[in-house]
Amino acid sequence: MQTFLREASPRATPLPVRGGSRSSGRSQAELPPSLAQDLERAEDLDRVFQVVRRAVREVLHKERTGLGLALSDLPPGLGAYWPVTGNMIVLNEGLLGTMRSMARSPVEYNSFVYVILAHEYLHALGYWGEGPVRTVTAQVTRAAFGPEHPATLMAEGDLWERFPFLRFSPGGRGRRLRMVKGFDSSATAPYIR
Repeated sequence: MQTFLREASPRATPLPVRGGSRSSGRSQAELPPSLAQDLERAEDLDRVFQVVRRAVREVLHKERTGLGLALSDLPPGLGAYWPVTGNMIVLNEGLLGTMRSMARSPVEYNSFVYVILAHEYLHALGYWGEGPVRTVTAQVTRAAFGPEHPATLMAEGDLWERFPFLRFSPGGRGRRLRMVKGFDSSATAPYIR
């Protein structure tokens, strides 16, 4: 099994995201060129999440810090969830493992993780409806990476259609929950050690 993200602790998985496109007010040329490089080089969930936060901040001018991350044995049709008014994203550990073993490259795997984390992060920022969140996820991703980047193609489509093998991932009922240590560390480093 090939691993693309090193585990500082356990990892997790994304949610299907469909998208439309709305003008973000910023063109691709205005965004930092290092976002795609940073996503490609990300070695753990925290680093992918840092790219998510930067992309959302650059495109939507919104940010939320201090979120936690947990992994759970969720059903294969559920990539992740954010409990309304909560401060933790819960990712499907089975889907993450399946994608990690099937991804053709680190960019494909990291893009998959990015799309799921971006979707849930936008929920945490107040985008509650699934349709609007999918649209905004696609908008932010396209603005951050351009139309041909794997993350954009995933955000503008359906992950289960793009990767049909995800339907056969191991799953459960969400009874097991493991916290990911060191998540969102750039926001908590000054006061949590």
